[in-house]
Amino acid sequence: MDPIALKAEFPILSQEVNGHPLVYLDNAATSQKPRSVIEAVKRYYEWDNANVHRGVHTLGSRATDAYEGAREKVARFLNAAASREIVFTRGTTAGLNLVANGYARQVLREGDEIVITPAEHHSNLIPWQQAAKATGAVLKYVPLQQDGTVSVEDVERTVTERTKLVSIAYVSNVLGTVNPIAEIAAIARRNGAVMVVDGAQSSPHLKVDVRALDVDFYAFSGHKMCGPTGIGALYGKAALLEKMEPVEYGGEMIDFVDLYDSTWKEIPWKFEGGTPIIAGAVGLGAAIDFLASVGLEEIDRHGRQLAAYAIERLSAIDGVSIYGPRNRAGLVTFNLGDVHPHDVATVLDSEGIAIRAGHHCCQPLMRWLQVSATARASFYLYNTEEDVDRLADALVKTKEFFGYESAR
Repeated sequence: MDPIALKAEFPILSQEVNGHPLVYLDNAATSQKPRSVIEAVKRYYEWDNANVHRGVHTLGSRATDAYEGAREKVARFLNAAASREIVFTRGTTAGLNLVANGYARQVLREGDEIVITPAEHHSNLIPWQQAAKATGAVLKYVPLQQDGTVSVEDVERTVTERTKLVSIAYVSNVLGTVNPIAEIAAIARRNGAVMVVDGAQSSPHLKVDVRALDVDFYAFSGHKMCGPTGIGALYGKAALLEKMEPVEYGGEMIDFVDLYDSTWKEIPWKFEGGTPIIAGAVGLGAAIDFLASVGLEEIDRHGRQLAAYAIERLSAIDGVSIYGPRNRAGLVTFNLGDVHPHDVATVLDSEGIAIRAGHHCCQPLMRWLQVSATARASFYLYNTEEDVDRLADALVKTKEFFGYESAR
């Protein structure tokens, strides 16, 4: 894999910011889009734009083929058993909410348990808080190890025969931790619980096989993996999707409508009420093609190498604290002394370097880390060691700006 050559495929990365070549290190928030994805969306709007599943005219047929073709690509991308197990959503948040509202609230009873971790993104925490409040279920947390990892032994101790649902991120958006999802899913299965996975950070980097992992639900977003914003997908085992009720009602998701009652389409369409995100699905399909051409294994290897290099460079700077395990996916979360992360990010931006600062939608994890916020540099297939060097050099300048001694 040649990240320099790949960078040329992303038009936005050729610009200067504040007089410096852009170094984009905010990929965990959203990735940039290659020319092939931009062109696919443009081509759809220029040639195929029509509503799907309705018209019999040529444009309608082409639009439907493109939309359902994208669903097939997602099914292959995740190794789902069939495309009917793929529901298009607005993203990971919408997918997790669909499970919480369409499945969990139907099956949970008072005293049942929902198990998550303190490291979860708010999108994989608040829906379960609300489901617990609505049903009388109990929310339980697997404790974190000192480095922020999750141990299988702690999962074994936390999940019980009263646990009905376990929901954990495959990759932490703050610590870069890659959780042992297959082992956790096996524990859930032995206790009769359903396994839900937040795949927002794993889908851009890892080759995901939902059948090998044996998970019941898996949600991800397109915009973090070179696709457009506003599109994502939820994988669900067909037997579970068939039992679920829709959470949005209206056109497109119905089979028969009478004055006082209605019936729904088969899965997955009963969950896709209204005009779907057609252009987004087309763009997501193009993004999957692009990632396949590069290779997910290569992307994962590259991201881990950059994270390791970043830890090495940033650890050499006095005052920098790094959070999380050494073995991690492609991101590094850190703080610079008592300088607020927003101030760090502002100075870095003046050097043309884009990072993320704040609580990263993980306030419970920030409290566990005993900080109010952190800075985060997250890497993707077009980043290089030179980008990491730019980050490290700019952090030294940030230290000098705020009156710290030079790096050792």
